[in-house]
Amino acid sequence: MRRTTALAAAFSCVVIAGCGGSTRLIGVPGPVIGIQSKTPQAGQKLGFPTIATKNTTRVAGGDATADAAGVALAVYPSSGTGTHPAVVTIAPTDDWQAALASSVLMSGPIKAPILLSGRSVPSATADALKLLAPQGSGAAGGAQVIRIGAAAAPGGLRAATISGKDSYALAAGIDRFASAARGRTSSNVVIASGDQPAYAMPAAGLAAESGEPILFVNSSGVPAATRQALLAHQNPHIYVLGPSRVISDDILNQLRPYGSVKRISGPDPSANSVAFAAYRDPPCPFGQPCAHVPGSFGWAMRSPGHGYVLVNGHRPLDAAAAAPLSASGDFGPQLVIDKASTLPSSVLNFFLNYATPGYTQEGPTAAVYNHGWVIGDQSAISLGVQAEMDNLLEAVPQK
Repeated sequence: MRRTTALAAAFSCVVIAGCGGSTRLIGVPGPVIGIQSKTPQAGQKLGFPTIATKNTTRVAGGDATADAAGVALAVYPSSGTGTHPAVVTIAPTDDWQAALASSVLMSGPIKAPILLSGRSVPSATADALKLLAPQGSGAAGGAQVIRIGAAAAPGGLRAATISGKDSYALAAGIDRFASAARGRTSSNVVIASGDQPAYAMPAAGLAAESGEPILFVNSSGVPAATRQALLAHQNPHIYVLGPSRVISDDILNQLRPYGSVKRISGPDPSANSVAFAAYRDPPCPFGQPCAHVPGSFGWAMRSPGHGYVLVNGHRPLDAAAAAPLSASGDFGPQLVIDKASTLPSSVLNFFLNYATPGYTQEGPTAAVYNHGWVIGDQSAISLGVQAEMDNLLEAVPQK
């Protein structure tokens, strides 16, 4: 209940502050605080089941800018000592590649939640930033906001700006900034498609959780900015996210001079996200429990007791908006759906195989538990899919 209450309060604060322009904060009726016993439809007005069920919480933005504001305030409630972020990233709404790459700034030591902005600042972003009230980060040179590319930021705040002539250069610049804050480059790099966003989206959650940067290639090859960034990592482990029809074998060959190269893929965006969520390098021993261990790469999510973040592949900016959820709370990988009304079979089977907790004669209080985050309003992910996810994450008697 703590997560649900914090999120409802966060939404209410932003709604009170106001939202305008093209950004809709809540695409469905939002929760109302202080419902009384005589109020008709009290449960629905409190946000159940539209915003929350027993195992899920929905960030019900009508677009990614609103989702980012809701997520930032869920991760940093900003209502007491120690609950404000030191710095906030403001990523561009017109550059999904740069927005995804900025997810790495949510990893330590910067820990910056992500807000989204165009050439002018949307009110949802401005209002959330006022509530977040960042005081400045030593890891970010004292900046209160980190501005990515041409994204507009409110005045009166100390800002660090990461510039680049295109999306690939911006991703490389974000990588340099994160490496400088950490004091070293990472030994792992994720390479994603700069052409097909649904295949790249799951990288945002891992970047936020692990600090492994996202760099991009395209159908023409490996851009110069990506090559230079890989050289700076000094022979890293390179993990290519997506099947060969998205990132060709020829591109893998172009990457091999810069480090060891391995592909993680599924035949469609949903299966691709599941493969990424279950992956670990080195591989898990056959027949033994699989978990992330120091020195390994990947989520290795093959057991219950975790968080999961559901996003729609047609809203790539939602992956950036939701990335802070993968780096805090219940630390969940991002799983991609293609249709708002359908849970893909690959995601369904992932939950059935790896996520449904079982309990023994000790009873359900001794079980491990899951939590699911649903990103976007019902035009992105339907209430039926949320209810199905809730049911799949429920602890059941072990046979």
